[in-house]
Amino acid sequence: MSATVARSFAETPSEGMSRLIPVRDERGNFLTPPLADASERGRWLCAELEQGNILFFSNTPFEFPEEEREFLLGRKQTSAAIHKNIAYRPEEDRVTGLDKSDANEATRLRSILGNYSRRATQFLEKLLPPYAGKCKLDYASFRPIEERGRPARLRARNDLPHVDAFPTRPTNGDRILRLFTNINPDQNRVWITSQTFDVLAPRFAGAIGLPQPQSKTKIARTLRSVARTAGLPGARRSPYDEFMHRCHTAIKEDADFHARCAKQRWEFPPNSTWIVFTDCVSHAVLEGQYALEQTFIVSHRAMVRPEKSPLTVLESIAGYSLKNAD
Repeated sequence: MSATVARSFAETPSEGMSRLIPVRDERGNFLTPPLADASERGRWLCAELEQGNILFFSNTPFEFPEEEREFLLGRKQTSAAIHKNIAYRPEEDRVTGLDKSDANEATRLRSILGNYSRRATQFLEKLLPPYAGKCKLDYASFRPIEERGRPARLRARNDLPHVDAFPTRPTNGDRILRLFTNINPDQNRVWITSQTFDVLAPRFAGAIGLPQPQSKTKIARTLRSVARTAGLPGARRSPYDEFMHRCHTAIKEDADFHARCAKQRWEFPPNSTWIVFTDCVSHAVLEGQYALEQTFIVSHRAMVRPEKSPLTVLESIAGYSLKNAD
């Protein structure tokens, strides 16, 4: 099987829609245009990602032992409304989001997710040289719950299009790049995507308003420093992060947008892997169980197409900097 796409709402202009970029064939040969070397190929792939396209591998392009897969397929979360994901925090080498029934196996689970995180990171650094050394390794996660019909409050629903923003892990304009693997042996993982952020931004900037730039006065800078030192919630959020968090929520809550926006349907088959900037591509998960994911925060300075980044798009609308002033 291969990933498929179906479009609906054909009467809606398709500006800003994503394309699927198959990177390798079944034998592992690259399908990209003829390029001089790995560096040039990596730059081309980065450019495709940054303008809102999805890199696709029909077979997971790094080692994933069968015994680790079988262990994960045996995990069952019982409190789906509470913990939809099991998160692995690489910097702390620990897992969160476990049911009590899984606690006795936490060591094995931490090892498997740690292995996945390391392999995914090594693979990404080789595939995308422009980002090597310019990524912050963020959380990995295991998603054992069936997405179809999963109960959740509106703002926590995965089946409504949204762009990603992390309220507790602000990026200050750096990018959210995510690598997904469908480890389900029988079931596709089904997504829909809509328009990319550069197309959506004017609409939602008008709807929710742009944040004001941070004051650079001595008093304001001192107050921010004190708040950060004290670890107050939101103290490290930039104006950019404030907007992206509100935009994440506003898109989910906009019923008119859901009804009228152009959509694409993607079915990612068993053992496939795909990579996407989820702060740029509005996306939703409709169906699927048993997926792994690794998040990277990529420096804005590493961008091959910086004009396509959400930060640049928003600052061009606002006319002023949306990064932290200090």
